[in-house]
Amino acid sequence: MKKTLAFIWLVFVSVTLNQGQTLSLGKETLRIDGLAEPVEIIKDKWGIAHIYAQNQKDLFFAQGFQVASERLFQLEIWRRQATGTWAEILGPKALKRDIGARLLKFRLNLKKELAYYHPQGEEIITSFVKGINAYIDVTRKKPDLLPLEFKLLDISPGHWTADVVISRHNGLFRNVAEEIALAQSARILGPEEVKDLIDLHPGKPEIKAADGVDLALISSRILELYSAARSPVRFGAEDIADPEARAVPIGHKRPIAFDLSLLLGPPPLFFEGRGAGMKNLMIDENLSSSFQAETLMSAGSNNWVVSGRLAQDGLPLLANDPHRSLQIPSLRYWVHLNGPGWNVIGGGEPALPGVSIGHNERGAWGITIFAIDQEDLYVYDTDSKNPDRYKYRGEWENMKIVREKIPVKGETPAEVTLKFTRHGPVIFEDGEHDKAYVLRAAWLETGCAPYLASLRIDQARTWEEFQDACSYSRTPSLNMVWADRDGNIGWQVAGLAPLRKNWPGLIPVPGDGRYEWADFVPAKELPSTHNPEKGFIATANQDNIPDGYPYPLGFIWADPFRFLRISEVLGSGRKFGLSDMAALQQDVLSIPARLVVPLFKNLESQDPNVQKALQIFKGWDFVMAPESTAAAIFAACQRALTENLNNLLVPKEARGFLPSRSLKKNVERLLGPDRRLGPDPVAARDKLLLDSLGQAVQSLIKDFGPDMASWRHGHEKWHHALIRHPLSDVVKEDIRRLLDVGPLPRGGSGETVNMTTNNNNQTSGATFRVIADLADWDRCVGTNTPGQSGDPRDRHYADLFGSWAKGEYFPIYFSKPKIGSAAEKTISLEPVKK
Repeated sequence: MKKTLAFIWLVFVSVTLNQGQTLSLGKETLRIDGLAEPVEIIKDKWGIAHIYAQNQKDLFFAQGFQVASERLFQLEIWRRQATGTWAEILGPKALKRDIGARLLKFRLNLKKELAYYHPQGEEIITSFVKGINAYIDVTRKKPDLLPLEFKLLDISPGHWTADVVISRHNGLFRNVAEEIALAQSARILGPEEVKDLIDLHPGKPEIKAADGVDLALISSRILELYSAARSPVRFGAEDIADPEARAVPIGHKRPIAFDLSLLLGPPPLFFEGRGAGMKNLMIDENLSSSFQAETLMSAGSNNWVVSGRLAQDGLPLLANDPHRSLQIPSLRYWVHLNGPGWNVIGGGEPALPGVSIGHNERGAWGITIFAIDQEDLYVYDTDSKNPDRYKYRGEWENMKIVREKIPVKGETPAEVTLKFTRHGPVIFEDGEHDKAYVLRAAWLETGCAPYLASLRIDQARTWEEFQDACSYSRTPSLNMVWADRDGNIGWQVAGLAPLRKNWPGLIPVPGDGRYEWADFVPAKELPSTHNPEKGFIATANQDNIPDGYPYPLGFIWADPFRFLRISEVLGSGRKFGLSDMAALQQDVLSIPARLVVPLFKNLESQDPNVQKALQIFKGWDFVMAPESTAAAIFAACQRALTENLNNLLVPKEARGFLPSRSLKKNVERLLGPDRRLGPDPVAARDKLLLDSLGQAVQSLIKDFGPDMASWRHGHEKWHHALIRHPLSDVVKEDIRRLLDVGPLPRGGSGETVNMTTNNNNQTSGATFRVIADLADWDRCVGTNTPGQSGDPRDRHYADLFGSWAKGEYFPIYFSKPKIGSAAEKTISLEPVKK
């Protein structure tokens, strides 16, 4: 037999047909070339794959194979992002994206890179890649296994290589975009005015222009290639291969109904079908479509640990809900890996081996972003006679030139020139002014593939081993929390932090040698806490740099409202159980509402509708519940207040530039009240409050009518979750209904522990959650939305969405007997006999 994958179905048990679309399989056996020994995969009823292997290579091979069977289109998008090959299928419109991706590509020693993440990193990563490719080979033999998206776009998945896994395109990095915005704002407003409007801390960092940098030349065009490479992918109707499947162009007659069965074909046996319950989805036609697998926005995250002293069962509890964009499929993928030296369960990016958030037999861990500034923009003087030379320490240096050919659909390959300096890639050239702009990025150093160092954490058994493993985790910069069965809890910051000696890194600086990174902060000198006396640790992206900490790490942080609410609950002095942790993750009490709404207490309005809203506020408990009228009014009022304060305090010419305006500072101005509100700040504040409330009431009347009793915060016109597929806007409505998920009502806001954004449609938040009970691993629970699978035909495509929206969890079983009790399918992977 040839050394190719043999895909042989041997046993079919409990085959049932559902709605003519789906097949449910109890047991499957596959023969796979690439395995050394048999692997067992138990799929539970919530879609989690529990993988049992007899050696490390097979374990990670099977992880790659399994994730490819469920997330193949997501993996293909990841591969094209990493390799800069979008123009190959999308044509010239994607060329800038591909150029940017190639500029930002890791270009150091690959062997050293793979060895960094784990002592057997090369074996693990290459085995994982082989597993992905093995499944891709299956689809080449059985094209019906390809998910719908491949047929819509008329493309095939490409093979992976190890450099795709270690790519940096998926990272949450900062702060080059803020540098541009701050530079533009400082030019218009002046440094002190900018510092008054935004919340920079700790200390009093300077944002004054450096000698040699003309702020008038700093604009967003400098980041065109950088942004193109890291922004969500957008598809056009022209990218859909079959005209009958495309969205109807405006002004054109809608084509006849399209038969989905022609596109989907018969349901492939390897996938479980999606039920018929999603056919009547309501679609918001006004929402834009984009691929959100790696959005640059991170709205924040929460994690906390409670010591055994505060836990009902005497051992710690750990909770984590990282916040990322709501997308199809989910960014994170639950998996259980069991083999020699490995027994770990949790969630991670599907394109990475291992688990980034979860637990093993001895300890549990969780993450949130800690805002280390890992980027700088350098401005070079270039030689007017030879723009490939730049000035450094008084001498001309030659840029490194790399020429590549990029395949472009429908055209000859584009020949592009990529340029690099000693500090990094040249992302923009201004020939008129003889300037070159270069990205200095810590994440381009060895060992900076996001989350991949979690492989070491997966095997940590003690606080000391966990701390050591964290020292290898370089990007993104994280608050790591830990709890173990010995009763320890701890917090460790992880991340590669540049040491800037003579500037804070907030605006662009010359690249002439005067502004160099002295080194990086030693990983084991980053902030940490072990078994604090108060009995709990919590992080929510707030500034938690300890007083007196010697190194400057970053200056732009999330508002502290989520952290304050978590600390308020955990510091109550009572003991907690698993249900308390779940209730806190779902908590929607708004601290900004609790601070601002009392300011309305003594106000009166001549407008009867505003007066009625004031009365509703008086009895409100500040909980942003989906059924709450008061929450709807406050949410609308908060939007109006924010806009009105912005218009009052920020000159018109700066409103498009000023970054990270802080709600905390707005609340402080109202509570003050701040004299910037007017010569009589109390009267000005009260008028601002009433005007904003009046605007809020009018917007609610417009959408709901005058009957306030019918107003609801959680409503498809106001606060809801509708998850749009990346192809949603460019396919016909009947296909769109198959791909999109929602809407369902949501409570909360951008400032509640259950963070649901301040947009009408929740665009980000906690899709993945875990609560670990160190007293009994089988009592752990979690969420993931909309489901584990990325294939619309799979029953696990959107089966977790409804329970997630209602704040419900599913069990995360760890012991094999409990896993067996919830088993939905068993897949046996057998090696091909030579």
